[in-house]
Order: sequence, then C-alpha cells, then structure tokens
Amino acid sequence: MQYLVEQGSTHREVLEKVRARYGDAAQVLSHRTVRTGGFLGFFAREGVEITFYVKDDSLRETDKKRVDVEDEKRRLLERINQDRAIQEVLSEVRELKEIVAENGPRVTTSDGDHPTLSELDSRLEYNDFSSSYRAELLSRARSEFSLDELEDYEKVEETLLEWIGDRIVLVQENKAVKPRVIVLVGPTGVGKTTTIAKLAAIHNLGMAGLQAQDVRMITIDTFRIGALQQIEKYASIMRLPVSSVETAQDLRATIAMYRDTDLILVDTIGKSPRDAVRLAEMQQILDACGPNAEVYLAVSATTKTQDMMDIFRQFEPFRYRGVVITKMDETGRVGNVLSALAEKDKPVAWLTDGQKVPMDIERAHPLRFLMNLEGFRPNRPKLEDRYGAIAERTRA
Repeated sequence: MQYLVEQGSTHREVLEKVRARYGDAAQVLSHRTVRTGGFLGFFAREGVEITFYVKDDSLRETDKKRVDVEDEKRRLLERINQDRAIQEVLSEVRELKEIVAENGPRVTTSDGDHPTLSELDSRLEYNDFSSSYRAELLSRARSEFSLDELEDYEKVEETLLEWIGDRIVLVQENKAVKPRVIVLVGPTGVGKTTTIAKLAAIHNLGMAGLQAQDVRMITIDTFRIGALQQIEKYASIMRLPVSSVETAQDLRATIAMYRDTDLILVDTIGKSPRDAVRLAEMQQILDACGPNAEVYLAVSATTKTQDMMDIFRQFEPFRYRGVVITKMDETGRVGNVLSALAEKDKPVAWLTDGQKVPMDIERAHPLRFLMNLEGFRPNRPKLEDRYGAIAERTRA
C-alpha cells in the first residue's frame, strides 16, 4: 500500500487529478487547506491538499512510472514558482535601493561619500596618514556635519585640522629632579648622536627658551666606527665633558660622579628593532640610570607608517616617556608620524630638521606638523589661538 499526497487550487481540482491517475484504486483519507509556493513567507497562495492511498496490487507498472514523473513535474514547478518569487523580491529590493539613493543621506558609505569628504580623504592619504586614522576622522565628520555643512569645504577642512592637532600630545618635562637624566634610544641611522649634541648645546647655552644649565654627556656607543669620535668632537666644540661607558656598573658610577650636574644626556647604541637580544642587553645597561631617568625614542620622519608602528612596539620595554622626531627636513609628508603617535598614544618632545648644532632642533608643537601637511590650507592665526604660537627658531 502506498500513501500519496496531491495538491491543487480547489478540492475538485485535486480530486480530478487523483481520479485521472489512479481511478477507483485511490481511496481518500483526508484533506486540508494549505498555502503553496511563495518565498520567505511572501507571495504564497491558498490551496487544498488531499492525502490518499493506493494498494500496491492495484497499481500497474505504468501507473508507478507515471507517479514518479508527476511527482518530478510537481517539484520542478514548485522550484520555478520559487525562483519567480525570488526575482520579485530582488526587483523590489532594487527599487528600494534606488529610492534610498535618490532621497537618503549621501555620506553613509565610502563609495557614496560627499565630495568634500572624498577630497579630504585623498589629501590625507597623500600625506601618508594610515587607513585607520583616516577612517576615524571621516567617521567623525560624517556624524558631526550635516549635508548642508559639508558643502562648506573650508569649514570642514579647518575643523579636520583641529581634530588632527588635538590628537598631538606634547611631553611634559620633569625639571624637579637633579640631576635630570635623559636617555635617547632608537634604531640605527636616525641621528641620535647629533640630536644628543643639539640637546646638550641648547641646554648648556640657554637657547630655545631654556635656562643655561650645567650639562654632561655619556655614550655607551663604543662599537660603531667613529661614534665615540663624533660625540667627542661635539663635546670639544661645546667645551662639555663626555664619558664613555660599556657596562651598567660603569654607567652607574659615572652618573654618581655627575650627581651635582643639572642635566646628563646619555647616547645609546643604535639597534634594529628586530634584534631583540641586543635590545635586551642595552636595556639592562640603561637600568643603571635609575627610575627617574627620562627615556625618549628617536625615530626618523621618513620611516614608513607600519615600520614606525613596529619600532614603537619593539622599544616598549624601555618604557620611553616620549618621542623625538628627526629628519623632518627630509620629507614633506608627516601623516605617518601623526598616525603612529595617535594610534600608539605617544607624546612627542622634540623635532629636528637638519644637521646643524645647536640649530635645527625645536620643541614639538602641533602647528609644526599642521603647517607641513601637503594640500591643506591651515588658518594659522586661528590655530595659534588654539595651540599657541611656535617659538622663534634659533638662527646661526
């Protein structure tokens, strides 16, 4: 005995189908109202389903084949009806998207950004800002500016520059400790020794708004060819004492010897940020500087954004309290620097932009970065009201 089901629009239609196929051999068991076809609950139609049975010995072989064929046809028709329903849904979705595109906000996606935001994003990218930094700025702009406000390009640009400037954090120097010990670490080739000489000169001579101080220099870079001779030459010109040490014990003793000095500047060995063993060895030596020592990381402004991120991370064990940006004169784009400082939440202390000692060094200032951005037109008077004026540079 076989139990079968047949569906149709009406009760009579279903009975006619059953009788046509099986004749009197079909015995109806039950019938009920059902909804057929449709997609995801939509477009279904009301119909009738009849359940019946046919004894196996009442079916001829041809009847069995006909049952299989009819069942396959029914399944095929159901799939066709479902595909039609899907197409209807997709058509309605397309119509809704067209309505939203015509009447909805224009700043919901990057592809459909307002022209002002698209232009500013291009300029940020040209200045080497990281993709995450740019995305954060544009997201904030989309949420804080109305469509009418976005039409005022200069106003949006002006505000964007203020947001960038607000994220630049400056180091607050600790001048209460005596002697004040400043240590400069960083990769090879970023200009640490020259920067140490500049810091020694401006503090010793009382330049860049500083009071004249008693300064000493220490170097632990005795392995690089010419390194000791270079710092000794600077020290000789400035008539400042310089000491060379190789071990933590030597460094501790030398700092103790200079305990009545105002400022001690420590030059270190340039190391690759990937040379973890050498970095650990240098860290052990620098521990002799004591807990009050101020460690600063020197990085070149020409370093690519991701490499700068890696340098910041690799030198974290030194617990550096700020960053010194060197070689500002060798690049016209500083978005990489600003992105790394912001994303790693690091303050900046000094900027250098040349080889002259004691020139070519200044305290970090938001305007120095903002005025260096290519393609932007900073409103300097307004920015100076916000961040203060830049101190006048010392000239040769």
